[in-house]
Parts: sequence; C-alpha cells; structure tokens
Amino acid sequence: MADELELLRRANPVPSADPRFREGPLPPGAERHLDLLTRRAAPAPNRPARRPHVPRPRRAHLAWAVVTAAVVAVTALALLLAGPATPSAVAAPRPLTPVAGSAPVSLERLAERARTAAGEDASPRLRQGTHVQSWSLSMTSGPDARRPVTLPEERVVRWRPDGSRTELVVATDPRRPGQPVVTDPGGDPRTVDDGHVLSRVTLPPSWSDAPPWARPPHDARGLRAYLDELDRAGGQDTPRLLDAVAELLDHWTLGGRESAALAQVLADAGGLRPAGGVTDRLGRPGQAYTHSAPGIRRMIVLAPDTGAVLGLETTFTKDQPDLAVKAGDVMAYRAWMR
Repeated sequence: MADELELLRRANPVPSADPRFREGPLPPGAERHLDLLTRRAAPAPNRPARRPHVPRPRRAHLAWAVVTAAVVAVTALALLLAGPATPSAVAAPRPLTPVAGSAPVSLERLAERARTAAGEDASPRLRQGTHVQSWSLSMTSGPDARRPVTLPEERVVRWRPDGSRTELVVATDPRRPGQPVVTDPGGDPRTVDDGHVLSRVTLPPSWSDAPPWARPPHDARGLRAYLDELDRAGGQDTPRLLDAVAELLDHWTLGGRESAALAQVLADAGGLRPAGGVTDRLGRPGQAYTHSAPGIRRMIVLAPDTGAVLGLETTFTKDQPDLAVKAGDVMAYRAWMR
C-alpha cells in the first residue's frame, strides 16, 4: 500500500509553488471556458446569445479546484494501472551538439596543448579510483519491447592504502537536482529520491599487475599497448579503443601526462572526426570527436586545454523497433570528474 500512496503523492500535477496556479485573475480564454462550464441554462430565445462578461472569482477558484482534483485522480489511476514499469520522472538526455560557431580543433593540435599543460607545476597527478556520472537506457527487446527509460547514476570509487577499495553508487541526475530519479532494480523501473544509495561495498585488494589494475603509462606508445591489452578481443578498432578508454577511466583518474598521452593515442588511431566545441552534461566546455558506424554514433569529449576526457556518448542514429528506440536516443553517456 505504501508504494501506491507514494505514487499518488507524486501524481499531483499542481505543485504548490508552481507560479501558474497562484491566486489571481483567469486569462480571457479560461474565463470563456469557465463561463460555458458554469452556465446553468441556455440563453432565452428573446435574448442575445452573447452576454456581458461577469467576473466570478470565487466560482473560478472552485472550478479550478474541481478540475485539479479530476486531473490528479485520472493521473493517479493511470499510474496505478500502468504499474512501476512506466515511471513519470524520466528525462532522457538529448545528444550533445556542437556550439554554434565553434571551430573544430584537430586531435593532433589538442594533444600538443595537452603536452604543454602537462609540463606545468599545477598539472594534476594520476590517482587510482574514479568519480563518474552516467546515464544509460534500460531497454527490452522483441515485438512487445517497452519504450526505454534513462537511468542516471553517480559512482565514486576510492582506494585505501592496503589496496582495498570502496564503491558507492547513488541515484542522482545533476540536470534535475532534488527531483525523483529512475532506477531499475531487477529490470523493474521505479523512481527513488535524489541521492538514494543504490549500493555501498568494500572490495578486497587486487594483486593483479595487468590492466586495468596496473598503473597506466604516461607515454603514448606505452599507453596504446596498455589499452590494447584491455581490448581482450584484439585487433582494436575505434569503437573498441573507446571502450578500452572507458574501462581505463572507470579505474583511474588520469593526471596531466597520462591525459596528454591519451590524446596522442586518439590522434594516432584515426577514425575520429573533429565536431567542434560542446558543453557537456555537467556544464563543462569541451571539444567533441565523433565516430559513426551503421546505426550508432560515438562521441568523445576532451577538455580543450588539458586533453582530459570529460565524457563519452553513444547515440542511436536510426530507429530500431525491436528495441523500441528511435534515432537520436542516447544509449549511454558517461561524464568523468576529478
């Protein structure tokens, strides 16, 4: 019963703080509709059909209360009948697009900038652990596939001196602070409060000396070999290279030298097209580089001065009815922070 009550509370479409529903006069259109709804009898034949406007403030407020109550009831009924598989707090991110008038910067040029920044005393240092905000689609497949919902999560991994690590995962969406967040426990989407802890674990030390546990090199050649080892399928192409980069960044927060080396690896690999300046989902300026494959577009966003990877986005570029996705749906987006 608690779940149903919570759904009813969240179904109220008229927040008390919404400026649209404060006390005040109704607009002309609403007055006309209210006049028609509250008119008790049709005009007499010997009277004109149109009569002068008479303000009815008390009746207007009563009518709004009746309409509001009806909307709340209908919305709540729809939520209860639809069940938790259709949460209303979904706000799917749109694909990132270049800032109008921004000039694309080649990866080679960006790598040069990153090397310059890495030589400064204030350049950040390599750190084991990660802080990442992600948005990903929860999809089903088949003829009865439901429209996907977007699951926002924030994950913080910190390492201890003894080699153990803690991992905290919370449901939060920085684009909608304080608003309910969709989560998907066991394939059953539902909403939780912003900041709801999804998991908190402590993991024992790993004594592996292979990537991604091994310390990443800070030169381009060594880092490329490191990423090749992460790509267990071998024969790394651009999509698999980007997957390996994501795995690296899910374990390490790169320093200035490692970011410069990674920018050079991406420049040497080819396959990424400069797309121009973008503002990422956390409001940070970046330079975007894209790779297109049938039905999919990958975009990596790098800091314009240091070459640090800010984000990685995968977007559907064509409808896929078997997954109930449409062109322009963002399959996944990850934003890494220090």
